[in-house]
Amino acid sequence: MKSFFLSLFLIFSFFAKGQNLYIKTYGNEKNKPLIFIHGGPSGNATLFEGTTAQKLADHGFYVIAYDRRGEGRSADPNAKFTYEEAFQDLNSIYATYHLKKAVLLGHSFGGLVATLYTNKYPQNVSALVLAGALFSQQETYDHILSSVKKIHYYDSKTHNKIDYIEKLDKHSAGYRKHCFDLASDEGYFKMPKPTKASKKLYANYEAGEFYKTNIRNKNAPLLFYQNEKQNNIDTRPVLKKIKSAGVPIYGIYGKDDGIFSGAQINSLKAITGENHFAFLDNCSHYLFVDQQSAFISKLKNWLK
Repeated sequence: MKSFFLSLFLIFSFFAKGQNLYIKTYGNEKNKPLIFIHGGPSGNATLFEGTTAQKLADHGFYVIAYDRRGEGRSADPNAKFTYEEAFQDLNSIYATYHLKKAVLLGHSFGGLVATLYTNKYPQNVSALVLAGALFSQQETYDHILSSVKKIHYYDSKTHNKIDYIEKLDKHSAGYRKHCFDLASDEGYFKMPKPTKASKKLYANYEAGEFYKTNIRNKNAPLLFYQNEKQNNIDTRPVLKKIKSAGVPIYGIYGKDDGIFSGAQINSLKAITGENHFAFLDNCSHYLFVDQQSAFISKLKNWLK
């Protein structure tokens, strides 16, 4: 009898944690399930939801968007911000929606979560899609610092800032933040020539309900670096292992996403294969908005 009540408690606790997550579905549950995993730490799925989730559903996917525990709309003061915790969130989604397999669409930092989850639970993943996703973090940081240094070759103030960053602990939240702040200041995350379609998407998002819930937990990166040992990693060996295990891997990136070097992109393309990789023109980090039609078309062709 005692063990029976313990089992009930454990089951309740598992689903109680799942209920703390903000989760929203789009489309017909009979269609191919696709889980969007947002960037961060300190991110959320609002931009994807406010621009792209329903349109992907209209093209025949059962889209599941959520905010990781402690991030965005999934408030949790006890969140640890570890990869293992993120895996628990994903497993609760699989259980709640009775999913046997799903496509994982990982954007930015979400690509690391998706990759490591797929490596641990390959039986749960029908395909892994890396969309502007991180995969070799130190190379990204090195590229940001070296490229900005070249742009501001004669600017001693910028060089002093970069010298300061390079002396920081490379496994710290401060190092990560300063590198990405530098990239943001240079416009590395923005498409060079906004189109009418992209302008409209961004404008509608900023005028809509999802923008109002664009919640950011400023403590998330600090806690992630405090609690997660795998905080500056290269997942290319893991991706090769996943591919060998039979899980299809796709990569879709913007040609104007300034946080990746050409060498990085080529190394990833060598893993996915030419037919599983797309490099979009006039497109930066938020490619599902910058070039939405091309983005959806590629996913539809690959996955359906």
